[in-house]
Amino acid sequence: MAHSFEIYKDKAGEFRVRFKFNSEVMFSTEGYASKASAKNAIESIKKNGPEAPVEDNS
Repeated sequence: MAHSFEIYKDKAGEFRVRFKFNSEVMFSTEGYASKASAKNAIESIKKNGPEAPVEDNS
């Protein structure tokens, strides 16, 4: 699979989510206190991401 979400623990012990495409990290989230919250973030991205507008501030 060329893309994936990865849940990991950072040095502070918080759960974070990385989105990878072809093994390259495209973005990562803020830290969450629980793994369940990190999973909720993934579901929110999947649900709301396709309809999100593009904001070009260049």
